[in-house]
Amino acid sequence: MSGTYPTSPVFNSVGFNSVHYNLSSTSVSGRTQVRNIGGQRFEFSATYPSLTRVEFAPVLAFIMAQRGMAETFTIVLPEISTKSGNASGTVRTVGADVVGETSIAIDGLSGTLKAGDVIKFANHNKVYMIVSDRTGTGTLSIQPGLREATANDTAITYDNVPFTVRLSNDVQEYSLGLSSLVDYEVDFIEAI
Repeated sequence: MSGTYPTSPVFNSVGFNSVHYNLSSTSVSGRTQVRNIGGQRFEFSATYPSLTRVEFAPVLAFIMAQRGMAETFTIVLPEISTKSGNASGTVRTVGADVVGETSIAIDGLSGTLKAGDVIKFANHNKVYMIVSDRTGTGTLSIQPGLREATANDTAITYDNVPFTVRLSNDVQEYSLGLSSLVDYEVDFIEAI
């Protein structure tokens, strides 16, 4: 892991995708069968407003240090990594949870975590999404299912959630206009 993506300058916009892996087949009659083969990851692209070369320099230096897709790093996404409810407290798991589990018993939550918020378990690189509101102690519903088991009292991050990612390809390019302003878009994939 090679650090944390620069927080300045700030993205102009972020496109966010959830990718599931399925096999499907459609018969001549039109019947479709779909089988989930497991796995899910988040992918996103971010664009910057036009930047001066000085403003763009820390981003370019960080991107160059990644050596294309070779390195992983963390990034906290504006809006997406931030809780939308009024949750507070130190949230932890209650009991051990197994791989594939989507209902996680928790305690320590005051207020509400909202559907669509993201969380991360202390022992995971994977980020999970909450699929129904949870107020206080109880069962938290997440997707996808756990990729790794959790132990009792595993801490859960629910605000400023860091994604562990890599660049989505080995080629990074930017445009430098006649007014010496840089236009740049960068694509990330979750590194699981």
